[in-house]
Amino acid sequence: MTPAARIQSAIEILDSVIAAANGQGAPADRLLSEWFRTHRFAGSSDKRAIREHVYTAIRACGPVPASGRAAMLRVAEGDAEMRALFDGSPHGAAPIADYETPAVGGLAPRWLEERLAGSDIAGGEAMALLERAPLDLRVNRLKATRDTVELPVQFEPLAAPDAVRVPSGSSVEQWPAYLAGEVEVQDLGSQIACIAVGAAPGEVVIDLCAGAGGKTLALAAQMAGKGTLIAADTDRGRLSRLPPRVGRAGARMIEPVLLNPGNEMAALDVWQGKADRVLVDAPCSGTGTWRRNPEGRWRLSQHELTKLTILQARLLTIAAGLLRPGGTLTYVTCSLLDEEGAGQVQRFLDTHPGWRAQPPVLPLGDPRGPGIRLSPARHGTDGFFIACIVSP
Repeated sequence: MTPAARIQSAIEILDSVIAAANGQGAPADRLLSEWFRTHRFAGSSDKRAIREHVYTAIRACGPVPASGRAAMLRVAEGDAEMRALFDGSPHGAAPIADYETPAVGGLAPRWLEERLAGSDIAGGEAMALLERAPLDLRVNRLKATRDTVELPVQFEPLAAPDAVRVPSGSSVEQWPAYLAGEVEVQDLGSQIACIAVGAAPGEVVIDLCAGAGGKTLALAAQMAGKGTLIAADTDRGRLSRLPPRVGRAGARMIEPVLLNPGNEMAALDVWQGKADRVLVDAPCSGTGTWRRNPEGRWRLSQHELTKLTILQARLLTIAAGLLRPGGTLTYVTCSLLDEEGAGQVQRFLDTHPGWRAQPPVLPLGDPRGPGIRLSPARHGTDGFFIACIVSP
């Protein structure tokens, strides 16, 4: 493919990404994979270049752009070499007309920028959300340690005891250590959130929003594979991806439990009032994960954010009913908005007399209300809010 044809291909893919963002369709990475599957003439170097163009354009636009072409024009605005590739050549992008307007830049739609600023995420702290994320792994202490694990690349030990950082783009899933269950892909911030849970061998621990089980596996390693660990979720598809990971990691004490949305306690009643610890890794806006999912900021509406905060409050109430007296509820969101983090936990405390916040002792993080906040700019992690609440 010519460089001009790569630009035009990126524009076509961006059109699909924009339509999907407006209609809550497939994420950008899936759309890219599908385009590559149906355009087999694109070689490996073409794919790399097109992917780079697509994600550079997504990061360059604040509000949802009008079109893929407007998004690429935003990138080309300060790049004379790229502008020259809009040359009208066969399979290339049409020349730029005088009347064409590039997409608007910035961090996100205006309302969302204002919400983040109200949570003290502005300036460099905000723009760090659009940087490229590093590639972090968790060494599975059920099978290895940082001192014993053998990886085919140089790695950097991180602040969490089992965390290492490897070169971006590494084919981790093909490594012998990954296939043997010795390492899992997991962001440093996510690992720190698991440390906050403080799970110990022999305890009854419930991961209430387990998804595909990334944090569940980390808790199993904390528990040395001993005790009761419930991985609960309402998403059958995501939960079905957990058993193969459990087998690879050697964490066979994990018990998946599928929940019925709106009637979650029907499947959890047997553990009511018995759990030592409950983790609520709550569904959220994902503002802390834009480095990995930059088009996520185009998918969030004020109405959706309101729905999420209502769901988060409900999950906190469900989790509270599962804990024994003196048990600990760990609330986590990959969001930097206070209404999903510090404000959400404070509302719970205000309406549940006798419950108290117990700030976790963590290797990284800044105090934020009744909890701790991690951010890409300050800690090199995804953005997280983490709070520990103790039952009376």
